[in-house]
Amino acid sequence: MSLQYGAEETPLASSYGVADAFPKDLGLWPGGEGRGGGGQAASPADSSKPRILLMGLQHSSKSSIQKVVFHKMSPNETLFLESTNKIYKDDISNSSFVNFQIWDFPEHMGFFDPSFDYEMLFSGTGALIYIIDAQDDYMMASTRLHITVSKAYKVNPDMNFEVFIHKVDGLSDDHKIETQKDIHQRAHDDPAVAGLEKLHHLSFYLTSIYDYSIFEKLIPQLPTLENILNIFISNSGIEKAFLFDVVSKIYIAPDSSSVDMQSYEPCLDMIDVVIDVSCIYGLKEDGSGSAYDKGLMAIIKLNNTTVLYLKEVTKFLALVCILREESFERRSLIDYNIYCFRKAVHEVFEVDVNSHRCCSHQTSVPSLKALAHNGTQWNAI
Repeated sequence: MSLQYGAEETPLASSYGVADAFPKDLGLWPGGEGRGGGGQAASPADSSKPRILLMGLQHSSKSSIQKVVFHKMSPNETLFLESTNKIYKDDISNSSFVNFQIWDFPEHMGFFDPSFDYEMLFSGTGALIYIIDAQDDYMMASTRLHITVSKAYKVNPDMNFEVFIHKVDGLSDDHKIETQKDIHQRAHDDPAVAGLEKLHHLSFYLTSIYDYSIFEKLIPQLPTLENILNIFISNSGIEKAFLFDVVSKIYIAPDSSSVDMQSYEPCLDMIDVVIDVSCIYGLKEDGSGSAYDKGLMAIIKLNNTTVLYLKEVTKFLALVCILREESFERRSLIDYNIYCFRKAVHEVFEVDVNSHRCCSHQTSVPSLKALAHNGTQWNAI
């Protein structure tokens, strides 16, 4: 395996030079205008950020998921985490392109107390992630899930509901499938949930902090960016491409081909390698600077003729491409198309913020009209 670094063309003007170059509210979740909940007052800054609730029974690993995904904690270290005894608010937007708050909600906070003001909590929430421990008796968790979903939906029908059937690393493949089917069936057979006619946001995922499944499930895909990636790879000889948030290692969007662990895991490992090496050799003597800066690029050549190619897109995002060595011989073409791709990504979010609409509503990206195909310009849109 060989690893190369470099800094090439000047980034787009809007990428750097101003703190938080992308505006905060990008509309990735409905209900972005949050309010304080759970009996705790929210600051003015809290109200401008989308909110995600992590809920579940005690010892379901809510805090472990948060620490592994957003704070690079080793899964083995999570064994020493204490149980959450109060609402813990984690502001992800301080260090990452992904811009939201995660509220870790402990089981005993009185949610099922009639006097609890759950309307204040749910009215400002864009997504609720309910964690179920697959290695434990999940009957009680399923019952709590049904009550939580029914109450939250009545307050905020636009909320997305995600169920993480967690700790599946200790289960056989057959047991995983049976557990998922059972929990899914119980949820939809429950009268409290079945009566919600317009509830189409309830999704179920198998997750574990000991593999990459937890990274893959924690953010919705943006169809516009997927469309851009499809156009990009079809004109660049690239087999697979991901647009990653560098800090969290969550992919903002992949291309439309199926995502498999054989292609996904090396990309995550590459980001770790690039950031770790840059932290050691890329910072100034006084420790100032950034491990991920403008113009950053890295190349890893594997022993199976596969090339991993990472390029900076913004100060928060990186494009990671998987391609064959023979395709990488046309690197100048690929770099030109990446430049067009970067411009298109900037335009998508600029249009999105200006119009206060989600990126999925955008249907055209003018910058991609200049994409090159086999060395000649090609009208992509």
